[in-house]
Amino acid sequence: MRHPRARNRQKRIAFAFPTVFAYLERVSRGILDYARQRAQWTFTRVPEMLSPSVDWLRYWPGHGAFVLVTNEADDRIARNLSFPVVNLAGRRMADQGVPTVTVDYSATGRLAADHLLERNFRRFGFFGTRAQWFSEQRRDAFAERIRQAGYNVDVMEMDDLFSSQSRWTNQEALLDKWLRRLRPPFGVFACSDLRATMANDACQRLSLRVPEDVALIGVDNDTVACELCRPTLSSVSRNDWKVGWEAAALLDRLMKGDSPPLPPPLRVPPDGVVARRSTDTLAVEDPQIAELTQYIRSHLHEAFGVERLLDRCKISRRILETRFQECLGRSPYTYILEERVERAKKLLVDPDRFSLTKIATDCGFSELRRFRLAFHRATGMNPAEFRRNIRSLPAEEPLSPKIQKN
Repeated sequence: MRHPRARNRQKRIAFAFPTVFAYLERVSRGILDYARQRAQWTFTRVPEMLSPSVDWLRYWPGHGAFVLVTNEADDRIARNLSFPVVNLAGRRMADQGVPTVTVDYSATGRLAADHLLERNFRRFGFFGTRAQWFSEQRRDAFAERIRQAGYNVDVMEMDDLFSSQSRWTNQEALLDKWLRRLRPPFGVFACSDLRATMANDACQRLSLRVPEDVALIGVDNDTVACELCRPTLSSVSRNDWKVGWEAAALLDRLMKGDSPPLPPPLRVPPDGVVARRSTDTLAVEDPQIAELTQYIRSHLHEAFGVERLLDRCKISRRILETRFQECLGRSPYTYILEERVERAKKLLVDPDRFSLTKIATDCGFSELRRFRLAFHRATGMNPAEFRRNIRSLPAEEPLSPKIQKN
């Protein structure tokens, strides 16, 4: 039985935000993990409310709360509560005085750009939601990174369906028209996973192949949306667990008497791209080289070299080498080796913990020694070291669910 004094030390904490969205569920998990390890908190939620207003906290006899401040009225209420609160919503406001922890929206845009650039794309699109700060931040950072690489971004933005009179069917027609205007192959970054799945549906209607004609990447790593999408959807993982952990740590400090931090809000960097089928391609303008790269990626489990490519394309080795360099900036031998190592990385972090011998075989290496040598040349560490490093987590985040590859 818990001692009465221990019960008195507990603090009542309110969840004044909806948890119906996948990212907020992960944020909640970070908060709960912090409370289990670092604090003695009990939690209160308003029953039967999907989007509880900050207003109900005015008469709530608690010690602290997590809120979503989405408008000026909520901001005024939150600043005048009798207990500390931490805001989990990132939005543009002239004078947002509530301590805020949110994901770094700009960093998500840069990650998406890098992911598509690594796949050799030269043409890009951004599909976003008009007048939404999170979408604008992702758009601007994405476009800037693409411009730094020497390319441009074609932007399509639509009204928020929840707050406008725009119909879904009207938006579909506009999206179809936009996608028809872009010349394949091109990469599209959508401001959210749900917008990305909408773009994927449009590609199906227009007979555009994903990822060969259009590579799609979203944000949120909403596993339901990403896995239901066909092909499965690549997404920037927002690091929501870390947002929740940092928000809980901030609220803990505020309840202990620390001064609120000054704006801007604490921004948590995203924790990587979860690569799925929708970006599993390499954009190549030369049709014959494009076919060969697809063949390589589909047969990495087989032991073969450049000779097999020559048998398939019926051109000289010199011409093959020249065309690979023109399209990809590397030789066919180097490309094959890089793809084998990338496949090995995914298998090394697989929860099934395959043996190194099996991974070597599944990646087309004839000997374990050759696998270790190639992996070390490419990464600077041997496979076992890579596995240990990628699986290790900081001591203060033992429960953080981080997955980089699917």
